[in-house]
Amino acid sequence: MKATIKVGIIGGAGYTGGELIRLLLHHPRVEISFVHSKSNAGNPVHQVHEDLLGSTTLQFTDSIDQNIDVLFLCLGHGESSKFLQENTISEQINIIDLANDFRLESNANFQNRKFVYGLPELNFQQIASAKNIANPGCFATAIQLGLLPLASKGLVNDVYTTAITGSTGAGQSLSATSHFSWRANNIQAYKTLTHQHLGEIHQSLHQLSSAKASVHFVPWRGDFTRGIFASSTLSSTHSIEQAIALYKEYYSEHPFTVVSEKQIALKQVINTNKAVIFLEQANDKLVVHTALDNLLKGASGQAVQNMNIMFGLEQTEGLQLKASAF
Repeated sequence: MKATIKVGIIGGAGYTGGELIRLLLHHPRVEISFVHSKSNAGNPVHQVHEDLLGSTTLQFTDSIDQNIDVLFLCLGHGESSKFLQENTISEQINIIDLANDFRLESNANFQNRKFVYGLPELNFQQIASAKNIANPGCFATAIQLGLLPLASKGLVNDVYTTAITGSTGAGQSLSATSHFSWRANNIQAYKTLTHQHLGEIHQSLHQLSSAKASVHFVPWRGDFTRGIFASSTLSSTHSIEQAIALYKEYYSEHPFTVVSEKQIALKQVINTNKAVIFLEQANDKLVVHTALDNLLKGASGQAVQNMNIMFGLEQTEGLQLKASAF
């Protein structure tokens, strides 16, 4: 176990990069060696991430220091593979990619690297021995955590899921639907039944079960900045008591996924690496609600959790965060 883990961050000016910096500055076992951003090279990190004013004197750089243990890629989807093609990164450096480039088995082998899908509640042992991690998507994390216990028993067939996300899920680049004047007092369904996270969701469900699971997913843009609330409906012959017991047993050794026996709300998880789950039943239908912070358990927090597992640390190290509940 290394005394100090030296990290580099590529794409440090975006939302996930900023959250990663915030977490790692307070991680007791981590030293941030550099934060890379071509467009901000030479500027103080706190000039872009104003919440870090007074917390760090780091400056963005456009150079890459190879004297590190792990490299976080916080780039746009499709950009990580381009970055690795254009820059030679020592094979001794672990990589944790937050984009979608390497999540599917068909794309998991790249150059001389094999990427492991980094959902700890599914692949803990593989992550512990991995050199390269493909961090899951935010919607995918929420939906999978709501279904993994059932899939482990072959109890997932047709699933109908809706999930709403905050504006930070769209990234920092401006678009017509990310402006305050559009988002305020407004919601919208988008990418109905075609969202890019469906591939990794189906892959994980099939990993656990030979049953033909199919997730029909309608995502929504919400009138808030961060968080995801997902609700999945499927047929079930179990009583609600049996379902709750199954979920509590499955997540008993996973510190960040918590089963509640009371209604859950988004504010319970904002600013934390937690996912909270609540189950309801009506006749033969089971509804699984899951809430998480899309920038933490859905992105940067889960990336730090994966780093902790890779380096033999407690999963919770540097991630003991209180929710912004009021």
